[in-house]
Amino acid sequence: MVRIGPMASPEFPLDRRELMAGLGAAALVPMLPVSGRAQQGSLHDRPSLALQAKPDSLALRPGSAATPIWSLQGPELTFKRGDTLAVDFGNELPVPAVLNWRGIDGASATEPLTGRAPLATGGKDAAQLLLRHAGTFLCESGLLGDGQTHPSRPRPLIVRETEPVAVDRDEVLLIEDWRVRSDGTAMAPGTDPGDIVPVHTINGRTSLDLSARINERVRIRIIRGCQRSVIALKLEGLEVRVMAVDGQPSEPFQARNGAVVLAPGRRIDAFVDVTAAAGSETPILLHDGKEARPIGKIRVAGEPPIRPAPLPPAPPLPSNGLPERLDLKNATRVELPLGGPTRDWVTPANFAASAPAAFRTKTGRVVVLALTNRAATATVFHLHGHHFRLLDRLDDGWKPFWLDTLAIEPGQTQRIAFLAEHAGRYLIESVATDWAAPRLVRWYSVE
Repeated sequence: MVRIGPMASPEFPLDRRELMAGLGAAALVPMLPVSGRAQQGSLHDRPSLALQAKPDSLALRPGSAATPIWSLQGPELTFKRGDTLAVDFGNELPVPAVLNWRGIDGASATEPLTGRAPLATGGKDAAQLLLRHAGTFLCESGLLGDGQTHPSRPRPLIVRETEPVAVDRDEVLLIEDWRVRSDGTAMAPGTDPGDIVPVHTINGRTSLDLSARINERVRIRIIRGCQRSVIALKLEGLEVRVMAVDGQPSEPFQARNGAVVLAPGRRIDAFVDVTAAAGSETPILLHDGKEARPIGKIRVAGEPPIRPAPLPPAPPLPSNGLPERLDLKNATRVELPLGGPTRDWVTPANFAASAPAAFRTKTGRVVVLALTNRAATATVFHLHGHHFRLLDRLDDGWKPFWLDTLAIEPGQTQRIAFLAEHAGRYLIESVATDWAAPRLVRWYSVE
């Protein structure tokens, strides 16, 4: 459990070990199994989406010229559950690029490297992407980004529920980190940054101010867009009610002291009811395991309350229809060591579709993976194509939430389980929590 005590200053007692421990089961308890099923929207919708990977810039140092970066440019990525996107992708970067739809289950045709080859400079590609689930996701072009000339930014992908959700408005908080040299250029991950101090941004800014009215309910989608590190984000003095993790609904629960812990790529949906006095301010604090710093604030507007009293507690978000139970007794079981490049784990640039699969399973089978981190630092595991349950130590049950990302401490073994619902070939990612560490991949097959 992450322990964040009362604060009189922007510092709160959270060291790196506590930060990492917060990524385990205790940080998300109490959650209960999600009940009920949402109705999927029409599969005949074909909204179009044009994205271009292009050179860009971002203001990362006050009073200095903007820092060159690479980004995905195009319209806002907000759709509804059941949409099938007609995606047109163009690569205007001087290096190959491939789209990575983080958290989207069952999209084997658009799966990077196994379903879609990297797109060369000047290339164009067209594909269709079915949005089976509502939730908060990411679209990235940086899978091949280790050691490149510039780092790449991800784009939030918001898939709205087809049922009404009782909030007044939606806000996205995209948290990113950067390593900026003295000459103003930014380092891509996979290279040693030396003693360069990280720069964090929120929605592309070094500080973000939000305003809300008394008794307003805001859905805050917190997205960890950082490349390697683990952080905690705290909304000081507010009750943060977690509603979803990694794009999948949870039974609502209060985040302890208004803080959530996020590994790279993790997403947390939270409801915040604003009940403070007009004119008051709440700092948004980021803790990287070494220190806390304010990166924004939420100000209570002086306008009249949006309603006479706060809304009643919100019910769970509509289910995306993931299975309520998993048959562990008859599961396919696989040992999957993590940590460091090996014959099996390779960088995305060296990935070959002809390489042996990490495992194969049949559609409809439950798979249990034993993940052992053999590296000297914590390692972040990400499963493409399916969401998983984190199993209890005795392998006699599971934590009551769904994940697609898990951080594992050195020497630790964690077991996860998922139902192989979607046929296809999907990636598995592994990366140490060190800026210089390489991103590594393997693949698995559902047949």
